[in-house]
Formats: sequence, C-alpha cells, structure tokens
Amino acid sequence: MVGASRVKQCKWLWLAPQRTSHIEFPPRLVDMIFASGINPLLELQRLGSSKLQGTSQSRRPQFACLRPPCSTTTTTETAGQAQSVTMSTTPGNTYTISKQIKTEYPLIDNDPHFKRVIRYARPSDYVHGIVAAAAGPSLLYAMERFAPSYVGKGGVAQTMRLGGAMGLCGGFIYFYQRSILRFYGMSENAREVQMDMREMVDKVKRGEPIYGESQLTPAMQGVAARQSRYSALFMAVLPWFNFVNHSQHGVDTAKYYRQAERELEAERLAREGGNPSQ
Repeated sequence: MVGASRVKQCKWLWLAPQRTSHIEFPPRLVDMIFASGINPLLELQRLGSSKLQGTSQSRRPQFACLRPPCSTTTTTETAGQAQSVTMSTTPGNTYTISKQIKTEYPLIDNDPHFKRVIRYARPSDYVHGIVAAAAGPSLLYAMERFAPSYVGKGGVAQTMRLGGAMGLCGGFIYFYQRSILRFYGMSENAREVQMDMREMVDKVKRGEPIYGESQLTPAMQGVAARQSRYSALFMAVLPWFNFVNHSQHGVDTAKYYRQAERELEAERLAREGGNPSQ
C-alpha cells in the first residue's frame, strides 16, 4: 500500500448503461472510508448484480471504494490470521509479560511493594541512608563554623531545619533506591533471592496470595503496575512508590509453586518414613 504507483483511489461508479464517470479523491479521505468498515468487494458485487437485474436502484448514482489489489485478502486468509492472533495473545504463562531490563543478576520483582522494599533492606542500606541524611546539615554547620554568615541565631536555625528536612528526604530516597535496585537485579542480590523464595513458598503452603490481597480489579491493578514499574530508576527526579498489591511483577510465579510441591512431598515422605504404621 506504499509507493507512488499504488495511489489509493475512490471512484464513483455510475451504473447507467454506457455511462461511467470517475472522480478521484484524496488518499486521506480514502483511508477514512476504508476505516469505516466498508468491504469494497462485496459492495462492488452488490452493485453489479443490481445492474444486471435492472432494478430501479441501478438508475441512481452509487459508488464503491476500490482497494489496491496488493492489500486484498481472501476470507480464508483473514480468518486464519484472526485465529493465529487470538492464539498468540492467549496467556500461556503464570505472569503478565512486561518489558524487562537485561541485568547481570536475576530479577526478583520489577515493581515491589513499598513495605517489601523496606523489609528486604540490608544493614548497609541503613548506614548509607543515615550518612546521606546527615551530610547536608553537617556541611551547613561546618561552613557556618569556618565561614560565618553573620545572619544571627534565627537565620542559622532556619537554615539548619531546612537542611535537616532535605537531608532526611535525600537519605531515605538513597536508602530506598539501594534496596529496590536489588529487586531489579541491578546489584548483587543472592540474599534477597533466597528471602523472596522463602517468603513466597511459605505463602503458597498457607494458601495465601503470594503478592497479597487487593480490592482493585485486574484492570486497575494493571494500571497501577504500569505507573510504578521500574520507577526507582527515575527516583532522583520524581520519587514514586508502589502501595498497591497487584499480580504483575514480571516474574514467573510457577517456580514458587513447584518449590512448595517439592517441600510438601519431602515433608510427607519424612512423616511416612518416621512412622512405619502409615
């Protein structure tokens, strides 16, 4: 449908005997007519049959849009294409496919809940966060000591309060980002992988939803996931956290169920081996 030799044309077909007029329309108008759902082949066939039958409608001007031959397909091909699209879009896995970033370490969760990020934080994250939070006020105090501003006690106190508040915000963001990057697989996360597997397998054994219960519909859960997925990569500009329990985290949850089945089977064999009467 591209190229100068295949320009779309819409022609008025005057079905009066021995009379045919052609009027060319702009391609944009032709695209609008095509988008309306008109089947040009069926329309042309209907008009031709009316002419052969000699009905009164054949005496009035009627039209049909002719699609270029390169874009026409048979009914069988169209049905086959529709069936193949339906089959390909049918979810055959246990997770919602989303865009993933190639990382050196395994992906744990591309949109972890806020509480989960806090629980999985390492002691080193707290140390880095505290140091970052105290850096701002400490530098302001040091500059005031070595190069006084002479604004008085009131001005210095206001500056220290503002610097302390900004330091707390920056320290928390730094602490949070260090923890969540391990979920993304962008830093070493062997400890977090084991913690994630243990937590999810225990929830499977208890029959609980692995990502928690949510009052939102699946559609709204998808909206929430798309809004906060990989949001920590833009944390320095716009802090954005996930407070929604949803099921779209970019990982195949079947691994948790397989591990739970193996552990339950091992527990059953251990009980049967310890009690021969069973």
